[in-house]
Amino acid sequence: MREDKNNKASQNQNPNQKENGQLQKKPWFWPVVYTGGALVLAGLLFGYNSLVSKVEEAPLPGLAEVDSGPVVETNARTENMMYPFKEESLSKVQILQEFYELEANEESRENALMVFNQTFTTSSGISIAMNGEEFEVLAAMSGKVLEVKLDAFTGNKIVIEHPNGTQTHYSSVKDIAVKEGDEVTQGQALGKATDNEWNQAAGVHMHFEVVEDGKYINPKKLLAF
Repeated sequence: MREDKNNKASQNQNPNQKENGQLQKKPWFWPVVYTGGALVLAGLLFGYNSLVSKVEEAPLPGLAEVDSGPVVETNARTENMMYPFKEESLSKVQILQEFYELEANEESRENALMVFNQTFTTSSGISIAMNGEEFEVLAAMSGKVLEVKLDAFTGNKIVIEHPNGTQTHYSSVKDIAVKEGDEVTQGQALGKATDNEWNQAAGVHMHFEVVEDGKYINPKKLLAF
């Protein structure tokens, strides 16, 4: 009876189920299944990695490249002002005329007055001499020559603008070695001190001025005399 039931059950099985069972018994069936599964998994991983790479490479929205602009030399911005003459000559230096300051004492104010044809003018710099001898005038800081004014009466004048916006003026100079537009380095020779008709009493000297923010300031505040 049981055999008859089993035979009937086997006869009633779906043909597709029989075919599946027969396929599963084939020696190549399961290796093929495993290989196919591995290929599908590899494909999924490759697709995921490609997607992640594209996301990482995509530029962030709302960000723009910043133009760094031209490179500007900044060494001169950190320079400290040096004497407008060779430092080894400091012991021979005489300040013939001071920078005029209202808050200075009476003696200093008088020493800051310049006289020509009985007309008094105040000094906007300091007049430097070395025992009446000629001396080499040097650039107090690096910069660009803005002006070279030739005037034998008041004395030839050199104006240099520096990267920090400061200007230095050198008057009563001869044998000028620079011209307008030249770039000069700190300590570079500009010419030689000489005399002039406007300030004959000073003899051979160089009048040195410093301008900051459009105003003349006392050079002695920047240099130790």
